[in-house]
Amino acid sequence: MAMPVLISAETVEKLLQYGELVPRLEVALGKFSSGKGEIVQPVRSVLAIEKYNGYLGIMPAYSAHDDVLATKIVAFYQRDQPSSIPAHQASVLLFDPEHGTLKAVMDGTVITEKRTAAVSAIATKFLKPVQADVLCILGSGVQAVSHYEIFTEMFSFKEVRVWGRTKENVDRFARTVRGPVRVCSSVKEAVLGADVIVTVTMATEPVLFAEWVKPGAHINEVGACRPDWRELDDTLMKSAVLYVDTREGAMKESGDVILSGAEIFAELGEVVNGDKPALHEKTTVFKSLGMGIQDAVAAKLVFDSWNAQQ
Repeated sequence: MAMPVLISAETVEKLLQYGELVPRLEVALGKFSSGKGEIVQPVRSVLAIEKYNGYLGIMPAYSAHDDVLATKIVAFYQRDQPSSIPAHQASVLLFDPEHGTLKAVMDGTVITEKRTAAVSAIATKFLKPVQADVLCILGSGVQAVSHYEIFTEMFSFKEVRVWGRTKENVDRFARTVRGPVRVCSSVKEAVLGADVIVTVTMATEPVLFAEWVKPGAHINEVGACRPDWRELDDTLMKSAVLYVDTREGAMKESGDVILSGAEIFAELGEVVNGDKPALHEKTTVFKSLGMGIQDAVAAKLVFDSWNAQQ
């Protein structure tokens, strides 16, 4: 039996391009929400590592449409002090779905960064206001960078603002991205008047409040992936039209959904399928938790591209 291929972060970065990834993820979201059983995916299983304030998540998925079987193993940690070690680290295992043979082990950190930003961009395509000139990014880590990259590639914003908890991280973000950005000293300054807002923080208490949000704005909420973590306040969660990647996941994992008691209007895949409307004239929130099928689709794209070069 052949040994599985090992695919590095550098190779994943090179092979995983948004132009190919976005349409595949959009199809996968629609297939997941269709109710036809083409995608099998349990809610993420999470093991708490209390001694080190960390978590280990396991995210398996199978798509009959793509004939892809994969699982992602992801570790994410809350750290009180700055660290050179990423808060999120991941690997994706890609299997032969017919025989169960392990075909490849690849870096999952880059996959997570890119597929998360790509799904946020898909949500924004459907839910953003017709006139969207100002993008606001709350957070300054790797997810902030990936969101900046795809949002400035897919949309034409006149201004991009960023806020982060530490000046060091915000300055690093500003040096990393290829384009202009306005660094803001407070969340309020960054948010006021913004048409599209992305929250990619490690916050456990709300940082974004309804009183600051422009009516009709669209918010991609990406952080707060635990049932007791928050990024948005109750008023914003309850007053906005709430979209999620999966209902089941949101009701189990999202502190903003669970603790606010906000009502879920639709899954993003239902909007993709045309089963639920995109109410872009209203204030909207897309709560992104991440899905194993997103990792599986991305991993197949990487492996197929790698294989074609051999």
